Amino acid sequence: MSTATTTDAQELAPVRTDSLADLLLAKDRPPRPGPLSASLTFGWRAMLKIKHVPEQLFDVTAFPVMLILMYTYLFGGALAGSPQEYIQYLLPGMLVMSIVMITMYTGVAINTDIDKGVFDRFRTLPVWRPAAMVGYLLGDMVRYVIASIVMISVGLIMGFRPDGGLPGVLAGVALLVVFSFAVSWVWTMFGLLLRTEKSVMGVSMMLIFPLTFLSDIFVKPETMPGWLQAFVNHNPITHVATAVRELMAGHWPAAELGWAVGWSAALVVVFGTLTMRMYNRK
Repeated sequence: MSTATTTDAQELAPVRTDSLADLLLAKDRPPRPGPLSASLTFGWRAMLKIKHVPEQLFDVTAFPVMLILMYTYLFGGALAGSPQEYIQYLLPGMLVMSIVMITMYTGVAINTDIDKGVFDRFRTLPVWRPAAMVGYLLGDMVRYVIASIVMISVGLIMGFRPDGGLPGVLAGVALLVVFSFAVSWVWTMFGLLLRTEKSVMGVSMMLIFPLTFLSDIFVKPETMPGWLQAFVNHNPITHVATAVRELMAGHWPAAELGWAVGWSAALVVVFGTLTMRMYNRK
């Protein structure tokens, strides 16, 4: 009886294996996700990280509010005669400064995932190669919108009154989010290039501070020395801040919009290309 049972099992084993293989092959494989679907999935991953660690929103809520309060009430009287007058000029520029400053956290997050080995798993997935990078940027765009809403809300409470109304404010925020998306590609490159997240943050701050402070965010360029005006007037932050300020005031600054969009396109083309080359070779 034992011999017969063993023989039957040996004869049935290949049949069961073949049947299982046929069953697996008979099923249709799920379709490969497209670039948009893959990018949105990685973007949702970035949002889930914020959900589980809500402290990450500190830099887009409390920090911008602290800046707008401090600069308005410390320097408003000296620079514009009163805080209420100064905030009309300051808030759009401060909005640009705050959003551009938090773009560096994209590079920090990428560097952290590389250090933990997460990116090694991303590279093995059968998805569009830039999806992981684009996903980070899409998730951060939500943070930029949150920061904009918080700052404008606080500004309205403090007396900011945009003559362009809601359409002007939305147009200004949209332009800023597009520019910030482009700037984020700079920090993604540094996130791949540098070894530690502290290095990424240090290099980012070294570049962001001169660009934001040597601009027309706080005062008009006409009040500056001639040699400094030459730099300020060609600073991309100046072009974006002026465009956002004019849009919120109800104007249509064609020249400044052209410069802002042009800078955004150039940053994406140059640093997006460099980032993807480094990502594919890393």
